[in-house]
Amino acid sequence: MKNANVERLESRTASEQRGTERVPPKLAVAPFLDGGLSASQSERIVDVMNPSTGRLCLQLAAGSDADVDRAVASARKAFDDGRWSEAAPSVRKQALHRFADLITAHAKELDALDAAEMGKPVQEGFASAAVAAGLMRFHAEAVDKLLGDVYTSDKNSFVLQRLVPRGVVAALVPWNFPTFVAALKIAPALVAGNSVVLKPSELSSRSSLRLAQLALEAGIPAGVLNVVPGLGETVGRALGLHGDVDMLTFTGSTAAGKLMLQYSGQSNMKVVMAECGGKCPQIVFDDGVDLDVASDRIARQLLVNQGQVCSVGSRLLVQRSVQDRVVDKIVSRFEQIVMGDALDPKTTFGPVASEKQCARVMQYIEGAQREGIQAVIGGRRARLDAGGYFIEPTLFRDVAPNSRIAQEEIFGPVLSVIPFEDEAEAIRIANGTMYGLVSYVWSANISTGMRMMKGIRSSIRINATGPVGEGSGYAASYEPAAQSGIGTESGMKGIESYLRRQLVSFSHA
Repeated sequence: MKNANVERLESRTASEQRGTERVPPKLAVAPFLDGGLSASQSERIVDVMNPSTGRLCLQLAAGSDADVDRAVASARKAFDDGRWSEAAPSVRKQALHRFADLITAHAKELDALDAAEMGKPVQEGFASAAVAAGLMRFHAEAVDKLLGDVYTSDKNSFVLQRLVPRGVVAALVPWNFPTFVAALKIAPALVAGNSVVLKPSELSSRSSLRLAQLALEAGIPAGVLNVVPGLGETVGRALGLHGDVDMLTFTGSTAAGKLMLQYSGQSNMKVVMAECGGKCPQIVFDDGVDLDVASDRIARQLLVNQGQVCSVGSRLLVQRSVQDRVVDKIVSRFEQIVMGDALDPKTTFGPVASEKQCARVMQYIEGAQREGIQAVIGGRRARLDAGGYFIEPTLFRDVAPNSRIAQEEIFGPVLSVIPFEDEAEAIRIANGTMYGLVSYVWSANISTGMRMMKGIRSSIRINATGPVGEGSGYAASYEPAAQSGIGTESGMKGIESYLRRQLVSFSHA
């Protein structure tokens, strides 16, 4: 039985709404439970705007405790009856490969949904639907490679350790790479044999719902993957506090990650894995490193998805002797962007995700300008006539390490250039925030790279951006430090995060 919200969402297509963008395909934004769309029990409606135009894109229900209860019950039933958790490895592997194939087949559709809702340009290949499909294939191949341990014991006993699924996994994902980050959580949880309740951001729900439909088409049984759209304050909170959720995996801000830990403590002490914020340094030395390559990659990374990346190198620590040269090269790269509607294939630089995010980023920019920090390029809203949420790529130079724009995660196209004199100062500045997600070092001297690796607490990438694609792009695991999160994600070790180690002892005296 449908309620008024679902009927309204299904009947009011994008082309029928006055002033609404035409965004295919038609898809009702409602909970996906036990293999199909279901009416939300919430009467509160949330508007989602197309950030390229500022016009209404779609509406969805805010979500409720009742929605979450039904989703968790569906996932629990699916887990307990073994329809997926006890399926043969070959069955799960084949289903996940079919899922990957379907994601590939629908990649353009998924990318278009994300572009319309949160502004990631459709031409941007980083963390796209095609990459999500590759990630799913990697995990499909891992199904039969999860091994336990047998321990040496005395002559009267036999001791082993099994890896068993945790049960019901709640996955809360952000809006910046909706399809990819959903796959990043879904894939290891399913490989491990769990059932999933996925909560997408209210700014980017439709690709998650489409993934759930594709999973069902691929042969993943109904109830194994459920999706509950809605707000963090309703759906996110209810999942965090739910007593029948066994694990919560989260990607988002540090503040929200701390809430997840609190919710776990207030309820059933569910396992929490959280990848949170970052204020990542790019560190450039004057020792013969190719400044053209370094500058291009630093600029390129900040431009990806308008700087809305947790691992973006938004602090540029550059040895003072080459600061001017590096700044000039990055400014030149910023000037080459093609700013426009995220759905336009020619666009290389789209809007930030929402009006709220736009206001937040501009507050940081305007605050820095009031403090007298020099903006070499950018610092303004753009394309105001389009009605969207566009901000120019912005570079501030001679930024003090303790200034607000150098300490806090902005999550936008803002680069703070901080000069340093020597390795010791670079390490001190790099470690001088509350975060510890990843650092980037550019040096022609391998010894410098080794010393930076040992001195900086985060993961570190030397003369490189992050690994991508087959091989280490999917297989590398990482664990954040400090207030950038808790737990290991990605790769085989990341899959083990979704498994519990069960110790079994036999006595045969």
